[in-house]
Amino acid sequence: MSLMRSIVRLQPLVSCTIRHQVSHGQPTNQLLSCRSHDLVRITAVRCYAKKGKKPQKGGKGGGRVDINPAMGSQVTDLEAVRERMQKALDALKDEYVKALSLRTTVGSLDHITVQTLDGRFPLNHLGQVMMKSPQMYHVNMAGAPQEIPSVLKAISQSGMNLNPIQEGNIIKVPIPKVTKEHRESLAKKAKAACNKTKDQIRDVRNQAMKEAKKAKATVSEDTVRLVEKQVQQLTDDFNSNAEKILEAKSKELLK
Repeated sequence: MSLMRSIVRLQPLVSCTIRHQVSHGQPTNQLLSCRSHDLVRITAVRCYAKKGKKPQKGGKGGGRVDINPAMGSQVTDLEAVRERMQKALDALKDEYVKALSLRTTVGSLDHITVQTLDGRFPLNHLGQVMMKSPQMYHVNMAGAPQEIPSVLKAISQSGMNLNPIQEGNIIKVPIPKVTKEHRESLAKKAKAACNKTKDQIRDVRNQAMKEAKKAKATVSEDTVRLVEKQVQQLTDDFNSNAEKILEAKSKELLK
């Protein structure tokens, strides 16, 4: 004997459950419950059990949710969560453009930070960066000649494969030819930067989940569960975007 359970939808507002029982090859139906006495049209949806992996707790199953921000604010600030994750992703894009490009630009030199006795400063706050040719950049340090040793060190340790040369108050920065080794080095740095971004996104998620856990004392479990799912969706979406950006950057660097 085998038993099958069907969910029955009634129109417009009535729901019933019917048990379908198959015995000796002959189907029989038993009405378990039905609250309306009106004549209604019944549509049976038969559900068949399948063998396979059970859905993981807290997984992606069950479809996407998009809850009202006002409702979510009782648990955590979803807009703030989204903004913090977006900030981490924007920082990754910015780093890829400025620090992990095959072509060195004035902008990519500007982002280099220099450690001085008064703190850390962007290179372009200490000197004027100029392109003399596609193969040569100059940094005029006439305004802060005392910082030349620090600037030389910062450029050399920037990870951009640069070897600056000092001539008076001018720092010359020859732009080397791109080698296979340099491409591979940049690709590794790109992956490390992506992983760092995903760590930042995960930190934002974990903080939001902690707030959701605390809210269970005052907010319904259903609301908390929906907010948790929304936070996880944001995490998955931003991680996916980070991976796509990494994939595009890796192709650019290794082609």
